[in-house]
Amino acid sequence: MSGLRGIHSTGVSLLHRAGCLIGRVGRRFRRDEAGNYAIAFAIALIPIMGGMAIAIDFAEMNRQKQATLNALDAAGIATARQLVSGGTDDQIKAYARSFFEANLGPVDPADTVLNVTLPNNESGGGTLKLTADLRYQPVFFPVFTKALKGEANTDAINFSAGTEVRLKNTLEVALVLDNSGSMSYLGSGSGEKRIDLLKTAAKQLVDTLADQANLVKQVEKPVQFSLVPFAASVNVGPENAGAAWMDTQGLSPAHHESFDWSTLNAANKYAEKIGGVWRKKGTDWGAEENEVLSRFSLYKDMKKIESREWVVTSREYVCTEYRDNGSCRRGKWVETGYYEETVGAYASWQGCVEARPYPFNVNDAAPGVLSELGVFSGDPASLFVPMFAPDEPGDRWATDADANPENYSAPNNWWNDGTEDSSGQTRLRTMSKYFEVRPYGASSSQGSGPNYSCTTKPITTLTDVGTAEGRAAVKAAIDAMEPNGATNVPEGMAWGWRTISSGEPFTQGRPDSERGNDKVVIVLTDGANTYYTPSSLGYSDPAGSKSTYSAYGYLAPSYDGTGTARLFLGTSSAIGRYDYSNANYTNALNEQMGTLCDNAKAAKVLVMTVSLDLSTSNSTENAAIEALKKCSSDSRFRRNADGTAAKLYWNATGSNLAEKFKEIADELSNLRIVG
Repeated sequence: MSGLRGIHSTGVSLLHRAGCLIGRVGRRFRRDEAGNYAIAFAIALIPIMGGMAIAIDFAEMNRQKQATLNALDAAGIATARQLVSGGTDDQIKAYARSFFEANLGPVDPADTVLNVTLPNNESGGGTLKLTADLRYQPVFFPVFTKALKGEANTDAINFSAGTEVRLKNTLEVALVLDNSGSMSYLGSGSGEKRIDLLKTAAKQLVDTLADQANLVKQVEKPVQFSLVPFAASVNVGPENAGAAWMDTQGLSPAHHESFDWSTLNAANKYAEKIGGVWRKKGTDWGAEENEVLSRFSLYKDMKKIESREWVVTSREYVCTEYRDNGSCRRGKWVETGYYEETVGAYASWQGCVEARPYPFNVNDAAPGVLSELGVFSGDPASLFVPMFAPDEPGDRWATDADANPENYSAPNNWWNDGTEDSSGQTRLRTMSKYFEVRPYGASSSQGSGPNYSCTTKPITTLTDVGTAEGRAAVKAAIDAMEPNGATNVPEGMAWGWRTISSGEPFTQGRPDSERGNDKVVIVLTDGANTYYTPSSLGYSDPAGSKSTYSAYGYLAPSYDGTGTARLFLGTSSAIGRYDYSNANYTNALNEQMGTLCDNAKAAKVLVMTVSLDLSTSNSTENAAIEALKKCSSDSRFRRNADGTAAKLYWNATGSNLAEKFKEIADELSNLRIVG
């Protein structure tokens, strides 16, 4: 305030000199009443003094006004950054006030009032508004008015200023795209396969948003995409086998469905459950004793003879024709020896996981944690279980004990059962069979082994498409998609949600507390949800499993002794608990999807859904359309004719899929409008 004191003292001095001059003029006027010029000068001096006072006050007022504006602008920018990083409304407003006052310079903070209006939409950016009121107290004008009128005018001069900061939205978009077998069909009106039409439309969407991202330099990772190809299941990537959120210890109640480890009971090579974990016990395990027995260990332990080479050790004469007296009529020399066999792993986990038991299948709850000391905290059912399709009843090769192997025409009979028990469930659940080595040349072609129902490429986690490398990586993953398998939309959508989350299993998403960020899931499917009975695919069901193996395991026996199949958990009474039909399975998946969509939207995830080549005239397809429409969020920008918010749902055909994706791009672009 030293500058203000300097202006004050200068102004007082000028006014003092002017007053003295008036006094001298007045005295001279009394001595020389004929001096009319003195009267005129004195009268003219009064407005001169007033003008000087006003000019000085005006200059100081402008200085304080400009300082207030500068502080307001600085506070707006700083508060916008603070708003994006999170915090309560009160904390953000207090931060704005503190920053504003720290930058006022010559202005007394007591003479200002700051008002902060935060954006209404916490998850979608918006406008931050700051207004400031300044109460300026004139310094010299009151002195002038007192000299003129005999009393000072002490009225303050008030003015207001404001600033607005448009928050720059960031986008996190999960592309959840159907890769089921029907995506290889031709798209209606196009002459191209649906999967190829989808690849083109999806890549155009990525390009559109990536181009916008390139225009934003002051925001880190303004647009990110993840990709979740789904069919009957979702592939999280085999590189995540040892991740903390995977069930590596076999703790989940779903982990040992259809695996009865107690059947592994040889005297020196058996299984024992210790602290809830099955372990290898007995001297015949050798160095592996005490290791965990789980689906992962099965992938490691299952062996086959990969190759063999004949090793010659000698030669011997072999008679091929004998005389009546037993002497050899003719023969030949042959090499003797043995086969050197190379044993290798039969199969590796390809990365697919089962659906978590309800309610974890329809939410984004973080899985429990296994400490380095092996202590687990949380609900074991929250862990993700690797898919391992059990060998179904039937044998694949002859043995010394069984020269005529039975084949029961089960969907996924890929190993010898190791037992002649007539019970299908016993043949399914016995564990000793997995520790036999498959002979060289033996066939296991019926079904696809332990990775049955795992048909999709791995998830691509959130990737910044604002960089050339990121854009190329996402588009390459889209190009790599291949259609194969059934359709499980809710499982695909659940993983789409998880890819944009900030919590495990994938943590690339921004925290939910971060404002100005939109989390979006785009789901496209060309068919109804499907889960199959063996008979519907032309197979038998010797184990009474009631379904083929997929993301919810088998439909029988029930989950964890509940009396209810895992697929039916959390569904309404409209779903028959013992209705083992494809139609009932579809209805159950639709209900699971509805609950999942409601949960995602409640968590402020924006859900966009697209149906491809589905018809309202087909009851099953129409039910899928209605499920997708109900799942979708309301648009923030578009309105129906009656004024209600338009649903973020598009019913596309092969001929207009690219156009529909352009509409989706427009919707996403509107979320990113920057003022």
